[in-house]
Amino acid sequence: MAMSRRAPYIRAMLETLRSLFGGKEKPAAPDPEAETRLAAAALLVKAAQSDDDYDASEQATIDAALSRMFALSAEDARALREKGEAAAADALDLFGFTHAVKEGVPFEERAAFMTEIWRVVLADGRRDADENALMRKLAGLLYVSDVESGLARQRAEQD
Repeated sequence: MAMSRRAPYIRAMLETLRSLFGGKEKPAAPDPEAETRLAAAALLVKAAQSDDDYDASEQATIDAALSRMFALSAEDARALREKGEAAAADALDLFGFTHAVKEGVPFEERAAFMTEIWRVVLADGRRDADENALMRKLAGLLYVSDVESGLARQRAEQD
């Protein structure tokens, strides 16, 4: 008989534990567009940081690129860049970012994305060996040919 009086309390306690540990709620479905945007921002940040000199001109170039690519306001582009900075700092490699971009950006538009990355690389007025190596690596991971990457660089240099 003592057990029957405790049953409602035990059930309540179990329900509380289930709610605390996610027993009833399903995780939110990932937003592919948000993942693509974050991955693009992180790759732009990685490109800017590849020469170990990440300055305000590169940050402004990233903000402008994100605004152009995703039709964002200046504030939203800055916020996305900041999220990209955090994601880039936590990343062990580039594969997750390049995979998300390949999934979210049509093949025909990846050369335009390479132009944006080249703009970031060139924003500080110089190119070094680390930046060149990163750009070759990104071109391969994004399935952009060397010729297309070279044309993207030329477009960025003309700006």
